Amino acid sequence: MNRRRLLTGGTALAASATLLTTPTATARTAWAVPSRAEILPVLRRVADHWIATHTDPGDNGWANATFFSGLLALHRLTGDPRYLAYARGWAEKHAYGLRGGVTTRHADNHNAGQAYLDLYEIEPEEGKLAAIEESLRRMVLTDQPGKNDDWWWDDALHMGMPPFARLGVLRRDPRYWEKLYALYGHTKRVEGGPGLLDPGTGLWYRDKRFLPGAIVSPTGKPVVWSRGNGWVAGGHVKTLKALPRSERHTAEYRETLTRLVTALPAAQRTDGFWNVNLADAEHLPGPETSGTSFFLYGTAYAIRAGLVRRAAFLPVADRAWQGLVTTAVHPDGFLGYVQKVGDRPESSQPVTYDSTSDFGVGAFLLGGTELALLTS
Repeated sequence: MNRRRLLTGGTALAASATLLTTPTATARTAWAVPSRAEILPVLRRVADHWIATHTDPGDNGWANATFFSGLLALHRLTGDPRYLAYARGWAEKHAYGLRGGVTTRHADNHNAGQAYLDLYEIEPEEGKLAAIEESLRRMVLTDQPGKNDDWWWDDALHMGMPPFARLGVLRRDPRYWEKLYALYGHTKRVEGGPGLLDPGTGLWYRDKRFLPGAIVSPTGKPVVWSRGNGWVAGGHVKTLKALPRSERHTAEYRETLTRLVTALPAAQRTDGFWNVNLADAEHLPGPETSGTSFFLYGTAYAIRAGLVRRAAFLPVADRAWQGLVTTAVHPDGFLGYVQKVGDRPESSQPVTYDSTSDFGVGAFLLGGTELALLTS
């Protein structure tokens, strides 16, 4: 497979953009994707292992909320009442509340609202949305509504974009969408000076510390964090699933996700994974599950939504899935090679066969369910 490396520095990253177009060496007109009947047992095994080993469903922070987002995606696909019951018990344990209360502006604290919205759609009760709706309404209307610099790191796009998008749809109130776009625009084009998006490649820096000329890898190359870009991909997917095509910013979200997904094949490893630093294959190389799972999620959705060519990108998605299943999933359903909490490739190293985390399991369930939607 073609694994061209991103070049050094922001200018060089932009210069390499022409290389990051489509997978070529292994693209085919037809590709054998695993069937839904093959995918679902693996997803169930991983979900069931997590539930069996976590009788206490845990806190309502961003990491655990990501797990429940993935679990509820699996519930939507399977209809398994056990998954709904476990998620409902978690939400009720926290009274459908948010860390930091309704005055919080922190995107991490809003992530639980995604699962609450999922649970509301299954069993509509207004109390499930009271906290997330009040918190976002304050940001939109009453508490410094002109302040749009809250999302200063790229992870925030996954945590914060979908609740704004979904509440705007649910309440038929485009003011949520306008606030979403103002926050998003700051992250993308303003934060740190140029914004966190590298316009040449379509990839994102985690935060302003990693902009060109700042933090670099040991060999002097940029640090473009895999999971950070995974969070960006996931946020765009969930937002696009919620928004109508007619919403005036939808086209930009589609284009931005397309560019990110299109940049990924050049950095994919031959085993299907992506390294923790997309810009330097020698910087802490090795399989990593959370970023790879989110890239599977983004790629599978982009294929299904017609953003990228199916024949060209199915091999990318299939290689990612096969790598995850054969390397990261243990026989009993334990999910390994997850880089634990951090903000850069060096965080929580080494990443091993026995490294796992709730958000990594959630990302895997999201990626696998989206791939299953491509199959029969």
